Amino acid sequence: MYVVLTKSTTPVIGWIASVLGYIINGIYWCLEQIGIPNIGLAIILFTIVMYLIMTPLQVKQQKFSKLNSIMAPELQAVQKKYKGKKDQNSQMAMQQETTAIYDKYGVSPTGSCLQLAVQLPIIMALYQVINHIPGYIGSIGNMFGDLVEKIAGVAGYTGIVEGFLDDNKIRTLKLIMEGNTAIKDSIVDFLYRLNPDQWNKLAEVPAFSGFSDVIDATAGKISSVSNFLGMNISDNPLAVIQRGWTDKEWLLILAAAMIPVLAWFTQWVNAKLMPQPPQANNSDGPTAMENSMKSMNLFMPVMSAVFCITLPIGIGIYWIAGAVVRGIQQLVINKHLEKTDINDLVKANQEKAQKKREKKGLPAQKITQQAQMSARNINANDSAESKAAKEDAIKKATEYYNSDNVKQGSLAAKANMVKKLNDKNKK
Repeated sequence: MYVVLTKSTTPVIGWIASVLGYIINGIYWCLEQIGIPNIGLAIILFTIVMYLIMTPLQVKQQKFSKLNSIMAPELQAVQKKYKGKKDQNSQMAMQQETTAIYDKYGVSPTGSCLQLAVQLPIIMALYQVINHIPGYIGSIGNMFGDLVEKIAGVAGYTGIVEGFLDDNKIRTLKLIMEGNTAIKDSIVDFLYRLNPDQWNKLAEVPAFSGFSDVIDATAGKISSVSNFLGMNISDNPLAVIQRGWTDKEWLLILAAAMIPVLAWFTQWVNAKLMPQPPQANNSDGPTAMENSMKSMNLFMPVMSAVFCITLPIGIGIYWIAGAVVRGIQQLVINKHLEKTDINDLVKANQEKAQKKREKKGLPAQKITQQAQMSARNINANDSAESKAAKEDAIKKATEYYNSDNVKQGSLAAKANMVKKLNDKNKK
């Protein structure tokens, strides 16, 4: 059970939602002016507009993903090199080599996290707006005004509404109380959640029989703007399927089933369109990161379907519309990135990094030469050091074994005799 307010009061998210509320209210007003006021259509247009506004963030995210897919083999090589080494020196060396690779491509290891940190509050605010439509679309909220006043005028209306919630198993809503009385905004949320069958049952409640005509009129008004493909957007697909099965309304069942199916499919397509890092040539099999990404790409679309079959249809419409817009964005951005020279992209990133250093008052750093030399020569330097160490050890051992001042009968003396014999045979 979760609390639903007519407007979100969550700090930051609630503030962003208030701003977004003006946008969806404007969209709905435009639909009213052209004679097609519909909440479902307003949600779709609102989602498209918002994701188009967030396109710059999406482009940055895609660029990072593209570069990350190119960096992946080098990062995997570093991880493989230090696999199993937990000492401090090895960990520091691995960190330095990893940083050198990121510097080489002019990106920050936290770049993706920062972009998600910006997008996440906006996306959560979008969800709040869609979930609290009466609070953000003025004309929708006004539809409930007369009925809310009538209900609030009934003695003990809070207990009556709570009993109605229990009898109809409406468990996704909890009334917001002020003392022992439910606030009027909470009654608006209660009414907005009702499906057509529940509106009929509300009119049959004995305590509300004196204004059943107001209930019917309000139900008619909200139904006309909440209907989307024959379904009430405040209803959930599972309930629609159950009622459709009882009434043998097969088209309604199909429409309701398409909500979770499309939610799964669009999310799956999104995952496929994202730039994927090449698989490492690892004899031990896929890395932990590869397994994690693969599981996520399979798990998240399934979870989208599970959520959308139990949440209101309006949320499912928003979810699907957002996934479709993101998919189109990814296609366009992928085509653009395919035509973009990676060297130019890296150079642009490095220039941005230099500008950030200048703003912070830090001295200029030759990232290109330094990072490329570091990243390119990481393995070479390591191999050279190992080779030098081995050659030094061999030299010392050879000098020792070639010495004539070794003890007779010792292992060194025997090795010296074998060496001389081999040299003689070679000659």
